[in-house]
Amino acid sequence: MKRKIFYIVLAALVTFNLVVGARFLISSATADPDEAGYGNLTVFTRALQLIRQDYVDAGKISYRELTYSALRGMLASLDPHSQLMEPADFRNMQDETRSEFGGLGIIVSSRQGVITVISPLEDSPGFRAGVLPGDQILRINGITTEKMSLQDAINLLKGDPGKKVTLTIYRSSNKETRDYSLEREIIHVPSVKDSKILDPDQTGDFKIGYVRITQFNEPTAQDLDQKLNELQAKGMQALVLDLRFNPGGLLTSAVDVCGMFLPPGTMVVYTQGRDAVQKREYRTDRHARTHPNFPLVLLVNGGSASGSEIVAGALKDLNRAILVGETTFGKGSVQSVIQLPDGSALRLTTARYFTPGKEIINGNGVTPNIHASLSVEQERALLLRRRDGVLNPDEQKVVAEQKDSQLDRAVDALKGIMIYRQNDKSQSSARE
Repeated sequence: MKRKIFYIVLAALVTFNLVVGARFLISSATADPDEAGYGNLTVFTRALQLIRQDYVDAGKISYRELTYSALRGMLASLDPHSQLMEPADFRNMQDETRSEFGGLGIIVSSRQGVITVISPLEDSPGFRAGVLPGDQILRINGITTEKMSLQDAINLLKGDPGKKVTLTIYRSSNKETRDYSLEREIIHVPSVKDSKILDPDQTGDFKIGYVRITQFNEPTAQDLDQKLNELQAKGMQALVLDLRFNPGGLLTSAVDVCGMFLPPGTMVVYTQGRDAVQKREYRTDRHARTHPNFPLVLLVNGGSASGSEIVAGALKDLNRAILVGETTFGKGSVQSVIQLPDGSALRLTTARYFTPGKEIINGNGVTPNIHASLSVEQERALLLRRRDGVLNPDEQKVVAEQKDSQLDRAVDALKGIMIYRQNDKSQSSARE
């Protein structure tokens, strides 16, 4: 009886498709045959019918499973960030932007079809184990990631705290492949860290502040505002804002951080979809309090992604900051989450981010004003300095021997600006 009902519904659907499709083709005689959507839907419906009718394994042909598989394939063919979220994934999707969640603390993306680490979150299992940005994840618990969707990889990485996950990782810098055995934890993500006035041995007569943002979540702008107030109370004259290895987070948080340094109502980023009418501008809060116009340098590298690139692109294009470091990751597309009737959802790329200077971020990244690279050992030392806890003797040696040359270049740039301002002020006073 069920099969009979299925064929009746199917026949009605096919008849409807053919009638509407014929009308469409008559009205669009010059249209590309590939765009005749209703005709192609008939092909899909017929294939679904044949699979349900004849496939050998009856346990794999539920409508839900076949529909989800078809959707995964369609979305994967578009770009790495368009994905199907099953109901459980949809319910948990905001975990990544809250202050804590369960997992390994590894932010990943897909580069040329390979699951790649953007950045390990600090104080996380991945960070402590020595996973590095750029590492390629070949297997998760023995399951190959070849042809695996990004969402499926994330689902395997996340899970109940206390459970172990084995990652097989390839590191291109030393051509080494090795296994990492990590235990999931509740990940606490403080977003603003290491606020301080830099050592006078490095800055000379100037008081240069330093703040690092690890990612953009709900309290980031508020926490940064507090740290800046504290540094200003200590006499801060200029600031280094470190966004290296910051994988992004909430767009609204990134815009609010820009509001700390730009006039109220300033456009910091806009999105553009297929149609011009889809353009949307994001501006700083018209009622936000801006901090003084002190000299500002942003530190960025290949691990600075998404929200970090929005901040970097805006402050660079609007001449509010100098960028020092390396070209950023290049993740600048907008994913809209669209709920489906059964509780699942589409995470669909619907637009791209553009900086105020109309530069596209996606695939290109944001280029620094002053290019400064770190060697492999210098980068390792940088990450070790950020690790809480006691370092072993070998690690202490690396930290002691390797300088943060990017930070040095940032300080030199700020000192140059302040010396110029002092000289300009002196000459103006002399003329008066």
